[in-house]
Amino acid sequence: MSSSVHRPRDLSKLSRLARLCGSLPVAAVLLAAAGCSSSATDTVAVPTPSAAVAAVCRALHNALPEKVNGLARRPTHPASDLTAAWGDPAIVLRCGVPTPDVLNPGSAHYNPTADAASINGVDWLPEKQSDGSVRCTTTLRKAFVEVTIPSKYTGPYGDISALTDLADAVKKSDPAGL
Repeated sequence: MSSSVHRPRDLSKLSRLARLCGSLPVAAVLLAAAGCSSSATDTVAVPTPSAAVAAVCRALHNALPEKVNGLARRPTHPASDLTAAWGDPAIVLRCGVPTPDVLNPGSAHYNPTADAASINGVDWLPEKQSDGSVRCTTTLRKAFVEVTIPSKYTGPYGDISALTDLADAVKKSDPAGL
């Protein structure tokens, strides 16, 4: 009786398969990390308002909707009651920003006749940015609230209708009239 050992004909294929299977967990971890790190959190510069304005911003933060323009709210970095974001690319809100240059008489960009848009009882000063986004800042309120809407949502004509979802929160936390 002879016994025989069965060996695969091509050991190199088996070796490659073993290396591939061994590296699958590493590849899965790398893919998961890449998927999660793309923009799960947006880095947003946090304003430094006075204590009174910061109190208005905290009230606004608590009143903000979970969705803006149909986009879900997402975290910002660093976490702050003065910032919020929705969607990807993110619509970003910053509360307690300085007076916009166009409204500041000491600025070279001062424009006392700048056009504001009233959306659901809140006046916004829209400013088209060089990247195609539109930055809108509230006027005639205790706190300046700045919302930047990416060009993906504004389109070529500067659509700022996403601000309708923020109007109630702004009116509730910072009634009109300085």
